[in-house]
Amino acid sequence: MAETNIFQELIAHCKEYGYIFQSSEVYDGLAAVYDYGQNGAQLKKNIRDYWWKSMTQLNENIVGIDAAIFMHPTVWKASGHVDNFSDPMIDNKDSNKRYRVDHLIEAFAEGLAEKDGTNPNGEALLANMDALLAKDDFAGLKALIENNKMTCAVSKTSNWTDVRQFNLMFSTEFGAVADKEGDNIVYLRPETAQGIFVNFLNVQKTGRMKIPFGIAQTGKAFRNEIVARQFIFRMRDFEQMEMQFFVRPGTQKQWYEHWRDERKKWHESIGIPAEKLRFHDHAKLAHYADAALDIEFEFPFGWKELEGIHSRTDFDLSQHALYSKKKIQYFDNDLNEEGKPYGNYTPFVVETSVGLDRLFLTIMSLAYKEEKWTKEDGTEDSRVVLKIPAKIAPTKLAILPLLKKDGLPEIAKELMNECKGDFMCFYEEKDAIGKRYRRMDAVGTPFCVTIDHQTKEDDTVTIRYRDDMRQERIAISDVRKLVLEKIS
Repeated sequence: MAETNIFQELIAHCKEYGYIFQSSEVYDGLAAVYDYGQNGAQLKKNIRDYWWKSMTQLNENIVGIDAAIFMHPTVWKASGHVDNFSDPMIDNKDSNKRYRVDHLIEAFAEGLAEKDGTNPNGEALLANMDALLAKDDFAGLKALIENNKMTCAVSKTSNWTDVRQFNLMFSTEFGAVADKEGDNIVYLRPETAQGIFVNFLNVQKTGRMKIPFGIAQTGKAFRNEIVARQFIFRMRDFEQMEMQFFVRPGTQKQWYEHWRDERKKWHESIGIPAEKLRFHDHAKLAHYADAALDIEFEFPFGWKELEGIHSRTDFDLSQHALYSKKKIQYFDNDLNEEGKPYGNYTPFVVETSVGLDRLFLTIMSLAYKEEKWTKEDGTEDSRVVLKIPAKIAPTKLAILPLLKKDGLPEIAKELMNECKGDFMCFYEEKDAIGKRYRRMDAVGTPFCVTIDHQTKEDDTVTIRYRDDMRQERIAISDVRKLVLEKIS
């Protein structure tokens, strides 16, 4: 089955099995906004917890905070978002449909692929686009679109406006009374990083933190994406997991390389194959950066950004010091011990920023499998399975009494009570055991335990492993220990 078809099957599967729903679906939905169902919310939490533990619990010099979504509007002036947080857009005059320029060109480039899967013309077009974007050459971008006769999906015409910038921040009014002067306008944060920067001194002093150290945060961010697409890959309401690592000026290159390598290893540790990941250096650096790259993943729709690693220099802390008129520096006593001049300086920052929703989509893209095989009797069989790594699977263990009588449910409930304090369990009595196994495969539950009449005789149960459908008989007293070992 083609990758695009598989992706559509995955989207349908996410809805059918309680992972992701279209937001406000009963009112025909809200574009580029999604709700996580009971299984999706749990998987999302497990991914977030795994990231949080790896950052804050396993690193002695990284702590976590939870900053508010609303911030003083001057924060976004200092950070450059008010003046610079925008994307080049272009409108079709006949349909009035607006496109992000890079998305329009990328979609056209994908259509230039050869039958053998290669796409030299598309790659050349994208390289040309990157060069024009790096120079902010909007006239050149429009010419590139017109010369290649790119058309609007709605009007099918090439009647384009000039390319112009469009700010992506959502604004709202703060307080009970509208202010005609606009002084009560605040923004929904477009990133979580600024909440870390404005709390640098609070965290450093109260935590007695010594350079180098990091501050981590997860939370919602909001961007008014004009062309949001590819399911939950690009949304208007999404969640980030960011860590800002504060270092001495002059050491940022080594820490940039350190976190580049560490973050790739982390993605591999969560079950992402190394061959599905690659580094992509930025052709155009942001105004605050001296180095930047993306860790890209090969999604069903192509290589796309999963996580960004940025060396942000001292831009953020210096800007907030300038706009707040407060001193935001660090006094480094260790420099004196090393025989170097000591005193106050503004730390440099190395950032790691991964989209939780994109990581969720990455896990689901890898996990979704449609399997077919021939049984011993020559008949065909098949299943749809989510091979989510056991340590982050929403439900770890399904407990299934073979019958709804003869005391089997009572034994099953006792096992449920023994295990549910340590990991998520699911209990089900309905339907034949084969149908229940298939449902658990589709949901992504890695282990199923069946309670049968032999259990009453010798206190053993059948445990079934999702990935290879292997079954074995073990003592009921070993179930909890076995699952804990597999998910740790």
